[in-house]
Amino acid sequence: MIDLSTWNLSIPVGSPAKTIETPVLMKGYKDKYFRKDGSKLYFWAPVTGSTTESAKYPRSELRETYADGSLRNWKYPEADNYLRAKLTVTEVPSSGKVVIGQIHQYGTNDPLLKVEYQYMDSHRLGNIVAKLRKTPSQDDPTVITIAEQVPLNQPFSYIITLTKGGKLSVLAANYGWNTELSSKWKEKPLYFKAGVYTQDHTGYSSEGGRVVFENLSISHKHKS
Repeated sequence: MIDLSTWNLSIPVGSPAKTIETPVLMKGYKDKYFRKDGSKLYFWAPVTGSTTESAKYPRSELRETYADGSLRNWKYPEADNYLRAKLTVTEVPSSGKVVIGQIHQYGTNDPLLKVEYQYMDSHRLGNIVAKLRKTPSQDDPTVITIAEQVPLNQPFSYIITLTKGGKLSVLAANYGWNTELSSKWKEKPLYFKAGVYTQDHTGYSSEGGRVVFENLSISHKHKS
């Protein structure tokens, strides 16, 4: 069972895009962009959807909170931090790209890490890549391919880990990658995001990103 008590939800309607607060989400909120059906979460973000402030692309995406709905931001030296998911990408826009998990940086549009599924029509398969800002001031992220030849409509898992010592790792579709984070990130407030962030904003309203999560959890393990 996926616990929604530690998330709010952004949906691609309104200007800027609307946020569904944690208590509302917990009461069984659903619309055409998000629903919980049994143990699964269904996300849809059409290319024609509205965007959050200063963003280029539409999203139907969860953002880490406390149970009362207040935003949860953390600094990585405080704990070992984990985002775990099992999901299926069922539809992509014409760009082929959807972001499925992030470590974001509070107060800016420049996340530390994006995990992105990139589908290629010619192969009918996709890659899973990490887009990493090695320092908070890096403009364009460094792209690292983690897994290749991942089919559309096939479940896979990922685990994003950021330890209190600054080791960042991504395990996705049984392939792994890790790096040591720059200490310049130590004082930055961070938070997890997960869902579908469609990396495209042109096309018909029937085009977009669609993802189904069957597992999703956050943990912050504080060690003495």
